[in-house]
Amino acid sequence: MCKRIKFEGFVLLLLAFVLAIISCNKDMSHGNSPGSSPATSSTSPFIAVAVDSTGRDSIFIIQPFAYGYFRDSIDRSGLPDSVLNYLNTNYAGFTFEKAFVIKNNAGTVGGYVAIIFFNGKPVGLLFDANGNFEEVLEQREPGDLNGDGRHHGGRYRNRNGQQQDSISVAALPSSITSYMAGNFPKDTLLRAYQNFDSTVLVISADNGLYATLFSSSGNFIKRISLSPQVAADQQIMQDSLPSNALTFLSNSFPNYVFESALSLTLNNVVQGYVVVIDVDNTKYSVWFDATGKLVAIKTIW
Repeated sequence: MCKRIKFEGFVLLLLAFVLAIISCNKDMSHGNSPGSSPATSSTSPFIAVAVDSTGRDSIFIIQPFAYGYFRDSIDRSGLPDSVLNYLNTNYAGFTFEKAFVIKNNAGTVGGYVAIIFFNGKPVGLLFDANGNFEEVLEQREPGDLNGDGRHHGGRYRNRNGQQQDSISVAALPSSITSYMAGNFPKDTLLRAYQNFDSTVLVISADNGLYATLFSSSGNFIKRISLSPQVAADQQIMQDSLPSNALTFLSNSFPNYVFESALSLTLNNVVQGYVVVIDVDNTKYSVWFDATGKLVAIKTIW
């Protein structure tokens, strides 16, 4: 049986967690057998990341890989330009944390992993060998590594669908509703959410779909467009989305939490769908065309 020992100091704590997890969970690795890769590489499916502002010492990002492959640490400059371009476009202002190349003993590259902080929240992303986005990697707290990745009071407790972060539009603070009325008077307020960091997100429509973010005290932070200038006229259920759109969400955003979906119409003809999801406390907007084909992904907050 593996015993967890509490150490003083962040570095020692992380090291203790990593060693304990690798020794307890060798059967969970999909990589090479022990000793078959360089000492600087890893066949553990877990990547430890420091969390600096949530009151917890670490989280683990889950990244299994195919048999025969292992993960080598690289610096930021070792990532392909396509990966860096994706990060700069979709996570503007991100802070680089870690990066890895996935390869086999013959040196064949199978993909890349980038670990970043975006608005103070960790995000792990997997890219293919050409640097194309594949998925946002699942996160877990240390106590949930062998469970379902959530527990009462934990960072990812909303994964069970019972911890709703939506709030009634009618219950929005007057500072927010007054700002929206004064600055975006034609907007129809559709949905609102209180995020894990207590910021408030308002989804609204005015010949297009918008996300407007406010601080916990009701101060404006930013506004982004989520869709083209078409009517966002109907909220739909998750299971009303095209099947290929649902498959994409499941494959690219493991353990995502569905927030809302709206159909986009032009002259009463459906042009597409915008889906708002929460992934490890980061909000995304995913835009599909009428057939369920991906058009764009936007990171909201």
